[in-house]
Amino acid sequence: MTSLLDRATGFRRDLIDLRRDLHRHPELSFCESRTADTAARAVEAHGWRVRRGVGRTGVVAELGSGRPLIALRADMDALPIQESGDTEYRSTVDGVMHACGHDAHVAMLIGAARLLTEAQVAGQLQGTVRLLFQPSEEASDDEGKSGATRMIEDGAMDGVEAIFGLHIGAHLPLGQAFISPGAIMAGSDLFTATVRGRSSHAGRPHEGTDAIVLAAHAVLACQLGTARRISPHDEGTLSIGTIRGGFAENVLAESVALRGTIRYYRDDVREILRDALERGFGVVETLGGGCDLALKPGYPPVVNDDNATDLAKRAVAEVIGADAVVPFEPMMGAEDFAILAREAPGCFFWLGAALEPPREHHHPAFDIDERALPIGAAALAACATRALHEFNR
Repeated sequence: MTSLLDRATGFRRDLIDLRRDLHRHPELSFCESRTADTAARAVEAHGWRVRRGVGRTGVVAELGSGRPLIALRADMDALPIQESGDTEYRSTVDGVMHACGHDAHVAMLIGAARLLTEAQVAGQLQGTVRLLFQPSEEASDDEGKSGATRMIEDGAMDGVEAIFGLHIGAHLPLGQAFISPGAIMAGSDLFTATVRGRSSHAGRPHEGTDAIVLAAHAVLACQLGTARRISPHDEGTLSIGTIRGGFAENVLAESVALRGTIRYYRDDVREILRDALERGFGVVETLGGGCDLALKPGYPPVVNDDNATDLAKRAVAEVIGADAVVPFEPMMGAEDFAILAREAPGCFFWLGAALEPPREHHHPAFDIDERALPIGAAALAACATRALHEFNR
């Protein structure tokens, strides 16, 4: 019998053309109308039942009937980055590009849909597969909700017994899948702080309170707090990404605005980081200034279910070989697949697609080796078919 990978490789050109079309027409979070329509029409053509407008701009598609119900997910949104590459499929939208591979995710999930339709025609599917083409993984809306939350609110995870997803890795070796149980990606919270001082002429600093100096003390206090309160055996970071303040070289700044993030794998570490943040900026008042600190909850950690991960390892090994399925070192990046995996047991894994030299995610020169597209399509289809089989036993 022809393998899933052989069948997917047979329509590799279709997957490449699809990915390049999506790459030329990137859309930002909750604006993915063209991308969603492309996905919906593609899977409808393969016999899937489609519901549009889920979670604002998402698409849910189903094939089969009854239990078990297994879900596969791909995110769709692009990033506000100007593409620097000169490929013939470069972005046609000024200031917007697929710099994280979500165009590839959509193409691979459509490829998986094609393979699963073939399996159903052959009488090999018992149960239901649900596809989630998800908007807005990269950003949240005005209510702080990402695409995963919005889709859940619209019923996309109702009845789901297991969910699987993957992320293309432009920095990882082609042909390998990186799969591990437990916490594999970090939870993230965002924060903003406004440090308030009192302006004065730089020649009369005693008449003011320098907000830049106050902010500098706060930054150091935050870093000292994390360095000395988190065990060397635990992992967590507190990073300040932007500092803006002042308007002239000879005037003490009246205020300084800072933005940053904390990253963690465990809730107890999250609480230590939050406390270190509050204590760190607390020094501002001690030194005679004022501070407004706001913490915005972000995505929880991606925690792979043990059983779902074991199933995914075995399924993907059938596609690319057991030697090509390797453990994944946890990373401090965040992913809202974590929210979906709190609704049902899930496994999220990375698929290598590095060019030479490898590219960085969220970078203007981002790109992938498109030979990974049929591998990803086959891997996702394999997870679904194996889950249907094992849940039916």
